[in-house]
Amino acid sequence: MNILKNIHFVNPELLALLLLLPLVAFFFWQRRQKYYAAMRLPTLQALEGVTSWRSRWRASLYVLRALGFVLLVVALARPQLTLREERINADSIDIMMVIDLSSSMLAQDFTPDRLEASKKLAIEFVNKRTYDRIGLTVFAGEAFTQCPLTTDHRVVKEFLANLQCGMLEDGTAIGMGLATAVNRMKDSDSKSKVIILLTDGVNNAGYVKPITAAEIAREFNIKIYTIGVGTKGDALTPVSRRSDGRYIFGLARVEIDEPLMQQISEMTGGRYYRATTAESLEEIYNQIDQLEKTRVEVTSIKRYSEEFYRLAGLALLLLILEFVLRYTLFRSIP
Repeated sequence: MNILKNIHFVNPELLALLLLLPLVAFFFWQRRQKYYAAMRLPTLQALEGVTSWRSRWRASLYVLRALGFVLLVVALARPQLTLREERINADSIDIMMVIDLSSSMLAQDFTPDRLEASKKLAIEFVNKRTYDRIGLTVFAGEAFTQCPLTTDHRVVKEFLANLQCGMLEDGTAIGMGLATAVNRMKDSDSKSKVIILLTDGVNNAGYVKPITAAEIAREFNIKIYTIGVGTKGDALTPVSRRSDGRYIFGLARVEIDEPLMQQISEMTGGRYYRATTAESLEEIYNQIDQLEKTRVEVTSIKRYSEEFYRLAGLALLLLILEFVLRYTLFRSIP
C-alpha cells in the first residue's frame, strides 16, 4: 500500500473514461444478442449437461478486453512514481538516563511497581527522540554505565526493558550515578547535553556527593533534570529479604530528598519534578521532551519515473491475446 501513496497522475481527469466501461459492456451485449440468432427447439432435454471447455472459457475473452481497456485509460492518465529523497540535518541532543535500581524501586505504589512503570515510560520517551544520542546509567549502592551514548535506540530500549533490582549492591548512591553519567558525557561535542535522573530515595551510599557531581556537570554545560518517584505518605515497600532472595514487603514512609533534587537541577539549569503516579511520570517525560527539542532541518528532493508505458504495453498484450484467442481457439461459426 505504501507504493500507492507515491503514485500520482499527470492527467487524472482522463480516468473519467473508466465510466464508459459499463456502456461499452452494454454495447457488446446488445451486439451479441443480434449477432447470435436464437434457435427455437421443442425441448432441450437431449442437450442437458452437454458443455465444452470452450463454452466455459469463452467469457474470459470479455474479461481480457475489459482489462485492456482499463489499463489503456490508466496509461493515458500518465501515472508517475514519486521517488523521494530526504536529507536530514539535525542538531542532536546527548541524553543520559540515570535510573535508580535500589530495592525501594520495587515499591507497589505504582502498577505493578515503581521500576516497571519507570522502564515503560522511559522506553516511550526514547521512541520520541529519533535523532538524539541516548545512553543509560544505573545506580544503587554503586553505579555503572549500562549503555554508552548511541543512536541505536533499539539497544537502549533492550537494556531498559531488562533492568532489575538486585543487579547492584543495595543502597542509593545518587552522587555516584550522576558522576558516572557526567564522565560519559564530558567529552561529547554535542551543543546540548542532558541528564535525566530518576530516584525514589535519599543519598546514603557512594563516595561522591551529589552536589559535587552537579558542580562537575555544570562545568561541562550538562543540564540535569531530576525526578522523584513515589507517593506521598506510606507505600508497600521491600523492608527485608528472605534467605532465598525474595523480598518481604511492608508499609514504609516514602522519603525523597526533594531539596537536594531541586538544588541539583537549579545549579545546572534543569528542573525538578515529583511523580506520585504513573500518569504524572508520563506527563513529566512529555514536558522534558518539549523542553529539550531537537532542531531538525529536512531537505526533500523529489524525482519522478514514468510508469504509463508499462501499463500501455500490458494493455496491448491483453488485447492481442484476446484477438488471437477469439479467432483461433474460441472461433465461432456464423
